[in-house]
Amino acid sequence: MKDALAIFRALADPTRLRIVALLREMELSVGELAQVLGQSQPRVSRHVKILADAGLAERRREGSWVFLALGDADRVAPVFAAIDAWGQGDASGDLARLDAVRAERSVAALRYFEGHAAEWDAIRSLHVAEADVEAAIGEALGTGPIGRLVDIGTGTGRMLELLAPRAESAIGIDRSPEMLRFARAKLSSDAALAKAELRQGDMYALPLADRSADLVVLHLVLHYAQQPAAAVAEAARLLGPGGRLLIADFAPHEREELRDQAAHARLGFSDQQMAEWFGAAGLVPSQIEALEGSELTVKLWLGERPAEPVRRVA
Repeated sequence: MKDALAIFRALADPTRLRIVALLREMELSVGELAQVLGQSQPRVSRHVKILADAGLAERRREGSWVFLALGDADRVAPVFAAIDAWGQGDASGDLARLDAVRAERSVAALRYFEGHAAEWDAIRSLHVAEADVEAAIGEALGTGPIGRLVDIGTGTGRMLELLAPRAESAIGIDRSPEMLRFARAKLSSDAALAKAELRQGDMYALPLADRSADLVVLHLVLHYAQQPAAAVAEAARLLGPGGRLLIADFAPHEREELRDQAAHARLGFSDQQMAEWFGAAGLVPSQIEALEGSELTVKLWLGERPAEPVRRVA
């Protein structure tokens, strides 16, 4: 009864109902909410605190920004069932202003991308086409559903674009607030992807529980890691029995300039290294594939968490 009272009190205000409806569409920063609602940030923050205290919203800090998402699905689902049954009223004004937020994100993301495009294009020219890598990833994962997806070092969100439509849920994690804003702009422009979660986090201390994923992806990320074995172990921690870890990265190479020009901490990885890291993390290697480019070879390593044996009762 106490939880029900907290929820009804939190929703007993038109602005907070509007906030919940907006968060149902996409994650938003406090500033973006203030823009859509036409209210000051301090006032919106007070409303958000009430919703968060009731478990209807979650706050996540990314650098100097605070982003908001809906609370636990089990808590908010009955709320939306009631709202849908009673009718939501005319929300066309809020949705129109929400479209303006999406457009502003896209402009900011494009500006960021253009500022870094030369650097990324130079690296892309050294290895096989991204379309070929993505096709190989699709073949490695098969055609069935992939359950709960976590993309570590999500960057521009490309792996979420590729795999989230097949997932039960999808979360992208990146350390960079700028990259998360880029990814958020891309994903929010597609209704099918707008509900994918994006969180700031470190690959060595992921903000997720044990056994919370069925598929974890590290796509061209591990070569930035100073401690790749620790990153693999942390990724594997998320997997339940039968869960899979897919790593796409470079085979060993001698392009030393990538350390300075592109902040690569490691110049590729051998199959033996990856097998040792998988084994130490409790994973069984199940597939290795090489995709040769002009200068760099991209490798795919797929490992699986063995299913737990069925215990027989005497």
